[in-house]
Amino acid sequence: MTTVAAARVPGGDLSEAYRHCRGVAAAHGRTYFLATRLLSAERRPAVHALYAFARTVDDIVDHEIAPGTTDSAAVARLDRIEAQLRARLDRCGPVDPDPVLAAVADTITRYDIAPQHFWVFLDAMRMDVPGSARFRNRYRTMAELRDYMRGSAAAIGLQMLPVLGTVVPVAEAEPAAAALGEAFQLTNFLRDVAEDLDRDRIYLPATELAAFGVDEDLLRHCRRTGHTDPRLRRALAHLIATNRALYRIADPGIALLHPRVRPAIHTAALLYAAILDEIEHAGYEIFTRRVVVPGHRRLRVAATHLPAALTG
Repeated sequence: MTTVAAARVPGGDLSEAYRHCRGVAAAHGRTYFLATRLLSAERRPAVHALYAFARTVDDIVDHEIAPGTTDSAAVARLDRIEAQLRARLDRCGPVDPDPVLAAVADTITRYDIAPQHFWVFLDAMRMDVPGSARFRNRYRTMAELRDYMRGSAAAIGLQMLPVLGTVVPVAEAEPAAAALGEAFQLTNFLRDVAEDLDRDRIYLPATELAAFGVDEDLLRHCRRTGHTDPRLRRALAHLIATNRALYRIADPGIALLHPRVRPAIHTAALLYAAILDEIEHAGYEIFTRRVVVPGHRRLRVAATHLPAALTG
C-alpha cells in the first residue's frame, strides 16, 4: 500500500502545506479529487486538507499487522496526531511542522469546524488498531457498525459542511451530511470485503450475513476460491439495497448546501453509488478484483454537472 509522504512545511508555509494536501488527494482519492474540481477554487484547498488528514490517519491504521498481534506504535501515532492537532488549535506548545496538520488546523480555524468531529473520527480509527482499548474487527449488528461509522464516516461529512457552506443553519444540514458519509463508508466495505478479510477484519454485520446463511467460514472459502457463493450474492444484494437507502436519505440534504457546491457533492454521490452498480454488473464477484467505476463513466458524470458548477 502507498502511504502519504512525510513531508514538512518549511517555515510554516501554509501555501506549501495546502499544495502537499492537494497532491495527496490527487494521488489517492481519484473520485473525490475529480468531484472537488467542480468546487470553487477558494474551497478546494480546505477539502484537500480534510481528505489528506483522513488519508494520513487511514494509512497509520491500515498498514500490515500480523493477525493476533498488537500495534502499540500505531496507537501512539494516533495519540500524537491528536495531541499535535489540539496543540495547534489551542496555540500552545511546540508543534510538529507536518504539512497535513498545518493545513487541517488552518482549515478548522478558518471555517469554524467543531473540533469534536476530529476527536470522534480519531476514536473510530483507534477501533481499527489491535492493542487499542477500543479495538474491534467484527460487528454483530448494523447498529454496531453504524456506531463505528459515526466516527469513521459521518464525522467526515460533518467536517465538510462548514467548508461547503449551507443555505440553512449548519445543524439542519448535519443529518443528511452524516448519512452521506455513512453511505460512502458502507460502499467501501461492500467493495473491499476481500481486502478487509485479508487483514482479519469483517465490517459487514454478522446478523445481516447470517440471515442469508453466510458466516465467516463461508467468507473465507469465497476468498480462497475467488468465487462468490450464491448465499453471499443474496447477502450483498440486501446490503447494497441498505446502502442505496442511505444515499436516498442523504440526497435531499444536497439542496441545503450552498448552490455553488451542490453539483460537486451530487457528482461525488453519483460516482460513489456507481460502485454499487459495478459490483452488481460484476455478478458480485468481489474476490478476484477490486471493483472500480470505469474512467469514461467518471468523466461522463463529471461533465454532466460541470456546467452547473461553473454557473452556480
